[in-house]
Amino acid sequence: MAPSGRPRPPSAHDSAPHGTELRAAARHLARRRFLTVTAAAAALAFTTGLPARGAFAAPELPAARITHAPFTLGVASGDPLPDSVLIWTRLAPAPFEADGGLGRQRVEVSWEVALDESFAVVVRRGTALALPEYGHSVRVDVRGLAPGGRYHYRFRAGAWTSPAGRTRTAPGPGSETTSLRLAAVACQAYHDGYYTVHRHLAREDVDVVFHLGDYLYEHPVDSAGGARGYTDVALPDVFDRETTTLTDYRLRHALYKSDPDLRAVHAAHPFVVTWDDHETENNYAGAADENGSDPEQFLVRRAAAYRAYWENQPLRADRLPRGPDARLYRRLHWGTLAQFDVLDTRQYRSDQAYGDGLHVPGPESDDPARTLTGDAQERWLIDGWAASTALWNVMPQQVCFSQRKFDVSDRARLSMDAWDGYRAGRGRLVAGAKAAGAANWLVLTGDVHVGYAFDIKEDFDDPASATLGTELTCTSVTSGRDGTERPANWDTFMRANPHLRFHDGRRGFVRVELGRANARADFRVVPAVTTPGAPVSTAASFVTEAGSPGLRPV
Repeated sequence: MAPSGRPRPPSAHDSAPHGTELRAAARHLARRRFLTVTAAAAALAFTTGLPARGAFAAPELPAARITHAPFTLGVASGDPLPDSVLIWTRLAPAPFEADGGLGRQRVEVSWEVALDESFAVVVRRGTALALPEYGHSVRVDVRGLAPGGRYHYRFRAGAWTSPAGRTRTAPGPGSETTSLRLAAVACQAYHDGYYTVHRHLAREDVDVVFHLGDYLYEHPVDSAGGARGYTDVALPDVFDRETTTLTDYRLRHALYKSDPDLRAVHAAHPFVVTWDDHETENNYAGAADENGSDPEQFLVRRAAAYRAYWENQPLRADRLPRGPDARLYRRLHWGTLAQFDVLDTRQYRSDQAYGDGLHVPGPESDDPARTLTGDAQERWLIDGWAASTALWNVMPQQVCFSQRKFDVSDRARLSMDAWDGYRAGRGRLVAGAKAAGAANWLVLTGDVHVGYAFDIKEDFDDPASATLGTELTCTSVTSGRDGTERPANWDTFMRANPHLRFHDGRRGFVRVELGRANARADFRVVPAVTTPGAPVSTAASFVTEAGSPGLRPV
């Protein structure tokens, strides 16, 4: 997937986060916003664990002295471009300890990328440093690869070799690619069940997986692992508290990646990730948290959460947060078949209207100044549509875009946390997509723990208005525990929202195949996640034709 409108980080094909550009970013304290944070908060957020002058001269731990397996958190790859892909791992021989078991020492790690799973034909290799300042994470932007290629990769530290991962590059710019198969997932509360969905997704034949947010949850996890109900291995007390510090967030990422099914799906497919709220704190909006805390203090927490997220995801060096700020929205391409505009609808949004929750819309929620994306991201998105030459314009993002009435009445309640609470901003995007002639608009959504299929209407209050695109929500991996095929509100939702074509409350993922003639969506579900081993099935399938927006069942 080729980026558009942003510079490539200036590094060699085996770059890791110890180059000049990353050192400068790490020392930069996001002056625009950081100057509003108190000195005490600054010390808490930024002086612990951040590289300072000379910090990259930290003592080296010879890899030969690592006595326990360090690749406990697996491997991952992400954001494939036509000539490169980002590969990731994190060394943690003791993953449930604050320092991962490696203290404050750096470790040299070797890596290799091959054409075959036996690594007989290695096409790229190099070394990178696992630095304590970055939680001993390692990321390598492997360049000089062939467009549309499939590769295998692995890491080594001393006598230890990581599990091998599979990945691929995007087709070349201008390539008339005929098909792409993607999957979308979201909302994987560890304490709500087993990652059976990920086990099945690891076996699917997909080119790329989009994770649409709530990769982890900030809530305490008890010694039994919540709904997982461990009886033989109790989790340590470090997880039985809400995450607020950098150490807390690092440990929570380690807990999640200790799951073998999550490690398996990362090893099987490249990911494109974006966050929602729970990676930091429930329903936060910009600098405002759920409980109305001092914004200066919340930005300290946000800085810790953003930093840990970057350390633990396959994101390039230029996505490194600067204090409480991080540029996560980005544009990727798949030849001429698809343009992906990956959004961030948390960092820049106005605070929710009417105290959040469900509310009848009114002057506060409909204020034209309110925004989910911020002005800069909104302009970037609409300008990107205007410049797009792709057949499909795909918008992976977090919260429900289409109108979703919770009552069958003229004064129906809407969710103030979703686009319904920012209707003026949604209206600008709908108008922008129409004016730009954004062909075959497809929105991918997470957040709501159910599967939906919507027709995106020019006017959601007029069922006869033009259909401009399609929205697919991917339900949850575990969040909400075991779901049901027809939630209690199924009948109300279907009657109140005539543009809603599908509603299912089970856990799963959505698989989408983009082609030159149409796009097909399959809603893949499992009957339970509180017990392991549930089978997967297809709940429903829909097709939308290229050049003729609107869903029809298959």
